[in-house]
Amino acid sequence: MASVGFRGDLSQAFRARIPILYVESYEEHRALAEIAAVARDPELVRTPRALLTWSPTSGLIQPDGTARRGAIDPEDALVAALRTEEPSVFVFCDLHGTLGPAVVRLLRDVAVAFRAGPVPRTLIILAPALHIPHDLEKEVSILDFPLPAETEIRALLDRMIDDNVATGRITVTLTPGDRERFAKAALGLTLHEAENAFARAMVDDAVLAPADLAVVHEEKRQAVRKSGLLEFVEPHTGLADVGGLENLKRWLLRRDGTWLDEAAAWGLPAPRGVLITGVPGCGKSLTAKAVAAGWGLPLLRLDMGRVFSGLVGSSEQNMRTAIRAAEATSPCVLWVDEIEKGLAASGSGSGSGDNTGTGARVFGTFLTWLQEKTRPVFVMATANDIARLPAELLRKGRFDEIFFVDLPTGPERTAIWTVHLNRRLSRPAVAGRLDLTPALLTELTKLTDGFSGAEIEQAVVSALYDAFAQRRPLEREDLVRAVTNTVPLSVTQAERITAIRSWAADRAVAATAPEDWDMGTGNGRAVEF
Repeated sequence: MASVGFRGDLSQAFRARIPILYVESYEEHRALAEIAAVARDPELVRTPRALLTWSPTSGLIQPDGTARRGAIDPEDALVAALRTEEPSVFVFCDLHGTLGPAVVRLLRDVAVAFRAGPVPRTLIILAPALHIPHDLEKEVSILDFPLPAETEIRALLDRMIDDNVATGRITVTLTPGDRERFAKAALGLTLHEAENAFARAMVDDAVLAPADLAVVHEEKRQAVRKSGLLEFVEPHTGLADVGGLENLKRWLLRRDGTWLDEAAAWGLPAPRGVLITGVPGCGKSLTAKAVAAGWGLPLLRLDMGRVFSGLVGSSEQNMRTAIRAAEATSPCVLWVDEIEKGLAASGSGSGSGDNTGTGARVFGTFLTWLQEKTRPVFVMATANDIARLPAELLRKGRFDEIFFVDLPTGPERTAIWTVHLNRRLSRPAVAGRLDLTPALLTELTKLTDGFSGAEIEQAVVSALYDAFAQRRPLEREDLVRAVTNTVPLSVTQAERITAIRSWAADRAVAATAPEDWDMGTGNGRAVEF
């Protein structure tokens, strides 16, 4: 259990006579239960201690459950703690909101008295936010209180299932593997949040099925939104909806489920992530969304622009906060789109447009985490301008693999036209005179040689604007005109694309292997370096 680590750290702090501890947690009741278990266990502490708790609403509560008279205000409660002459642990809940000059002075007195006193006494500040005044920084030791471990969440899930099945309230169609996925999906939530998520999944239709995993992800969405640095993205396409990129798709499919215990039994570590580079508009971001949907994991998007802040030290803290939020949501997919824009300048130590080194420090924090992370956070980073990627990011160990995505081939362009036109022609206002024949698709495919998938999509949209302006169905001429008026990126930036291909020839794996080029399936991709 995760609490074992906390119990060990707390018992060590008790035995070392550390006078003031700070525990940051929203789970007040769970934290109090752990503190009480350590304080009363003679195997963890040489001298068992009485537990007293204080809060602004209840005052100082003694071990027998009664409130001590005259100890409602924090100053009076701290004076009472100073006068206590028996082994004790005082837990002050939400004291961080009352840390005025008098309370700070009393806490400094407590630190001196408890450190040198004849009997072991410890004061613990338990609060949902970390707030330590400068005057107390040297007196207070921070103790991490972890969120519930998978075993605790699994026990909660099993207990809720047993209780509801016994009363006939729900039907459960989960396999043991499905239960493991539910428990892993709830990692990063408090026990209360996990209980709410499981309860919502059960009462939705009185059936707990694998599809209800989305309810747990929705609970995580709320937690991620509160961080303000990560965006919870709802993916609507799977890997089967991505045309081409067969080599990349096979690589991803082989790693589906490798964060589960079954893979650990094989000695397999959870995959670290991939860096996808190549020509803009050719499906890099779409693949990031598709892999999350295919794996059934939440997709988080890290916007590097939100990380950087004007306040000194806040950018580094923002990066650490974002990393903690991602790890708390694991297993998940972390999507870092156009990573070069946020990190390239920092690779030279110039920071994010400044000369303070802030960017370099943020970059260093991110790199260290990529190298050393142990939680199953699969990083999907995309990059268009490989020249701006710092060399440190490309070193082995940061990502499992680097893939290169090129312009779509003829069969792929046919598939792209088919997808976008079918999507629009299904609307009665658009359909009419246009018949999506093989001859038309062949014509459009030839006309768009050198076009990216995004450019083909925009050609369809442009044609629809022309049809809408005259309030008539879409016609062949609209599409041909839209294509003719488009100058693709392969023309305007031909030198850049040639440079990207040259770079990828020795440094990246083709997203589509040679054996997948033009297999007659519409998914081939000819990559010429």
